[in-house]
Amino acid sequence: MFNTELLVFIAYFLFMLGIGLVFFMKSKGGGEKDYFLGGRKMGAWVSALSAGASDMSAWVLMGLPASVYAAGMGQTWIAIGLAIGYALSWIFEAPRLRRFSIVAKDSITIPQYLTNRFLSRSKLLQLLCALIFLVAYTIYAASSIKACGTLFHTVMGIDAGVAMYIAAFIIVAYTFLGGFSAVCWTDFFQGLLMLAALLIAPIFALSLINSGSMSQAAPLPDGYFSFATSWQGIVSGLGWGLGYFGMPHIIIRFMSIKSEKELRKSSVIGITWTVIILVMSVVAGVVGRIFLGEISDSSTVFITMVRKIFPALVSGLLLSAILSAAMSTADSQLLASASAFASDVYKPLLRKKASDREMLWAARIVVLVIALVALLIASNPNSGTIMGLVENAWGVFGAAFGPVILLSLFWKRLTFAGAAAGIIAGAGMDILWLVFLSGTGIYEIVPGFAAGLVAAVLISLCGQKPGEDVEAMFDLAAYTLPNDES
Repeated sequence: MFNTELLVFIAYFLFMLGIGLVFFMKSKGGGEKDYFLGGRKMGAWVSALSAGASDMSAWVLMGLPASVYAAGMGQTWIAIGLAIGYALSWIFEAPRLRRFSIVAKDSITIPQYLTNRFLSRSKLLQLLCALIFLVAYTIYAASSIKACGTLFHTVMGIDAGVAMYIAAFIIVAYTFLGGFSAVCWTDFFQGLLMLAALLIAPIFALSLINSGSMSQAAPLPDGYFSFATSWQGIVSGLGWGLGYFGMPHIIIRFMSIKSEKELRKSSVIGITWTVIILVMSVVAGVVGRIFLGEISDSSTVFITMVRKIFPALVSGLLLSAILSAAMSTADSQLLASASAFASDVYKPLLRKKASDREMLWAARIVVLVIALVALLIASNPNSGTIMGLVENAWGVFGAAFGPVILLSLFWKRLTFAGAAAGIIAGAGMDILWLVFLSGTGIYEIVPGFAAGLVAAVLISLCGQKPGEDVEAMFDLAAYTLPNDES
């Protein structure tokens, strides 16, 4: 069984590398816009599923089912918060961000957009954003690499450290070669695989329970289906949804879609996919509890259920969904970090006359460096849990960028100084709350987001209003629909 599953995993890795090679060959002669944003040519299905897959890391196949398995429906508030936040980001943020990024000098990265939104020559926002990107994404990528190591160790007994190196090599290879297009297309297939796995495994387990094939279904504890939990748990769970408004590797997909029409279609696909994924992840935890009874390690509930039901060939394919979840998140994080460095630090500050070719190689080197550091963090036994690493990075991004990006899209009065203050206050409060007040039980993104919002508004109101040219650009983006939808 181990050998068959291993062969399936190897075939999956080769398929991902193949996609990277295809887009490397197609992109020869392309510039930074092609490498970092796919030339703004992404269709609805690819954009929607790649956005969802880059968001849903291995947590959705290991962390959430494990929490529901162990403690019941009271653990679903995070899923509820994520579903609400994701839907709102597609409905309200995506159309404006795509349009604003085009009007703001055809910006191809989030730091570029925030600078161009104010027609500023200062590189403060770009530097600030790039610094947060490099630190937070390194931690985030470490969680994905660690998940790959955990999967191989749990399923096959392969040393987790060796598995992490293999996974990191594959992720870096297709990101290095194919850029944004390769990342989006690999994420598209990975999103389909994740959806199939979460639909098939619980449904087959339920059919076995209902058919009487099992000798006895395990009883559920009293109150298992109750959503009741502490108010801190509810606030923190719903607070996870705030992260979507400022998550660069997700919202960059909004900027890459080729037309307003495709964006509307993409929003329906993306929201539907995410809601189904979250619901079925919860169902997997409940069904796993009934199907398996008590198991020693709740984080392996999905793995154990799949391997108990299906033959090796099928289980290998379904368990590849965990690899998909981890890899589709890591590749997007590496590319976002590389784009932030190359476009927002390297060219404007270090090599102002850098050619497109030089820019692309600078980005690729950053991909290698960040992957290496993330690998070192993941390999450290004291680095924390997969969920803990995700939680820390998610909180910083949501608190730092969420309030500022929303205000930049919906409030004409926001100033450059207000945006900088919002980013600093949001990130600062998030980190301080994590270090000194985590014992309150409130997820640090909630006070961090509030602090960033208040700081951005107050500093903007205390300074001079934006110039007429900035206000005119805001009006053009906010109230003028493009005739060609391009």
